[in-house]
This record gives sequence, structure tokens and C-alpha cells, in this order.
Amino acid sequence: MDIKNKRIAILAPVAWRTPPRAYGAWETVASNIAEGLVARGWKDVTLFATKESITKAKLVGFVERGYEEEDKHIPLVSTCFHISKVMERADEFDLIHNNFDYLPLTYLPFIKTPMLTTIHGFSDQDILRIYYDHKDSYYTSISDSDRDPGLPYLATVYNGIDLSNLTFRQTPGDKLVHYGRIDMDKGTHLAIDVAKKAGKDLIIAGIIQDQKYFDDLVKPHINDTSIKFIGPVNPVQRDALLKEAYAVIHLNTIPERFGLVMAESMAAGVPLIAMDLGSCREVIEDKVTGFLVNNVDEAVAAVGKIDSIDRKKCLQRVEENFTIDCMVSGYEKVYEEIFRRERK
Repeated sequence: MDIKNKRIAILAPVAWRTPPRAYGAWETVASNIAEGLVARGWKDVTLFATKESITKAKLVGFVERGYEEEDKHIPLVSTCFHISKVMERADEFDLIHNNFDYLPLTYLPFIKTPMLTTIHGFSDQDILRIYYDHKDSYYTSISDSDRDPGLPYLATVYNGIDLSNLTFRQTPGDKLVHYGRIDMDKGTHLAIDVAKKAGKDLIIAGIIQDQKYFDDLVKPHINDTSIKFIGPVNPVQRDALLKEAYAVIHLNTIPERFGLVMAESMAAGVPLIAMDLGSCREVIEDKVTGFLVNNVDEAVAAVGKIDSIDRKKCLQRVEENFTIDCMVSGYEKVYEEIFRRERK
């Protein structure tokens, strides 16, 4: 049987619309999987997301808007309502591809449909109790570095991005750029230090995830001239932002899980300066598409070497590893293995 005739359910989170208007990494990936499967000829793909989501697959929603986009609903209630409704329909599918963290795993004893969970990261070590309790399920990681040694992964499938939303530019801009969620994990304050020491203007974009962090370590440095904060950016605004970029500064303070920002930057031809933690070494080719560093001083030195990077090689690395087609091709192999095991 052609596996493309199988009935696939893609379970997206409901924090944001799928695909998100601006921020929403897991929703972005769930969207790209669904759209990629349809583009590759899968006949029966259903995306479970918010009701206002946009997809070429079949859309089923139980929550009107993402709980981060309105304040009248309790996030946990929306989450449980959405997931439980999906599980009520589990028998309609040959495979559920879960992109909504650990909670859907708790339904496994009550459904017959196999579930593949893409682990987008561990928000806390305590959630491993649930993963360990369901080791007979199927897991993929989004990077080799972001794996727990106690879990039986089927594969690593790197996230894929939509190249149609990004413009490759051979000519660099003249500013440093830092974008993504604004909190300690992503090292926004370190990007500010680099810009000041390197004598370069910095543009900061993204949602403020930790208001106290922003108020204490970021806001005092914003002057709307050499250091600007422009808030969240949608795909069109992000593309315009990357046009101004000489380099993207990505000095994460914890191990990166994958880093969509890095793939997006390279797709636009923008080299990266990233902390050598977690997946950064897998996504960036050191000294070819950017520089891996260990501290602010090394990052400042790397700014002076950005001109040595061939911007075409940045795009080439994405085309070879981090497109939607690359990702979906990887998942097709995983699906095939799951169906093989289920037949046994």
C-alpha cells in the first residue's frame, strides 16, 4: 500500500494561530509539516489547530483563537479541550503526528491509533516522567544534541522552513540583528553587549516573554538610534528586517534545541554569530555560514570576520538540510517505519 494514502492527523498547539502571525515556533513547524505533506501528494492530511488557522490540508479546530492572542480563556483549559477532542477522533486516522508536547501521550492507553511525537524540547525535566512512561510510543528529535539518553528515538528530523517567505540577498545590510523571543535563554542582553563593543547598530525584534528581564537588562539600553526594539515581526516584516542585517546575533545561554532563527537567517544569506551550545553546531557550519563562539568577546571578534562568509553558502546549507521538503521527506521515512512496525 502506498503510504501516501494513509490518513494522517497533524496535532498543532493552540497558543497561536497555525501558521502564526508572528511568533509561534511549534505552530510554524506543524504548519510546515501539514503543507509539506499535501505538496508531496498525501491524500488525507488533517491539521488540528485553532479554528482560524490556514492550511491546504483539512482543518479541524475546537478553539477559536490561540490562548496567547486573547485573554478570556485559561491556557490549560484550551489545551485540554483541544487535545481531548482530537483523541475522541483518533480512530479516524492511521497515525497522529503530535507536535503538542507531552500531554497527548497521556491518552495513549485509551486509543488504538499510533502516535508519533516530535519532541520540540523539554520545558522541565519533570515532564520526562510522562515520556518514560510511554517508551513504547514513537519519538523523533529535532536535533541530535536535543535528545534524552533514556528515550528510544526513531530518528532526528531537522525542522524545515518555508523559503518562499524569505528573500536571498547577496548584498549585506549594515546592522546587527537579534530576533526571536526576548528572555534570558536567548541572550538578548549579550547581543546588546556585542553591538556596543563592536560599534555596530543593533535591531532587536520579537515577543517579550520575560517582562522583568526586558525591563532590567534590555530596555535601559534601547535608544531608538544605535539600539532599536521593534517588537514582534510577521514574515513580511522579518524579511525586511533581514535585508538590514550584516549578521544575526544568536547568543543563547542554554543549549539550543534547533533554532528556526538560524535557518531563516541563512536562507536570507545572513551569516550568524551563535553560542556553541546545543544544536547551533548542527545548524551552522562554523566559519562557512557563520561563527560559533563561547562568549561576548569571541562574538565581537567574529563581527570583524563576517565579510569572509560567502552568503550563497548560507542559502545552500538551508537548501540542502532545512527546507520543508527535506523535513517532510525525513518524516515520510519515519512514518513508513511506524507503519512497518504496526503491521507486525
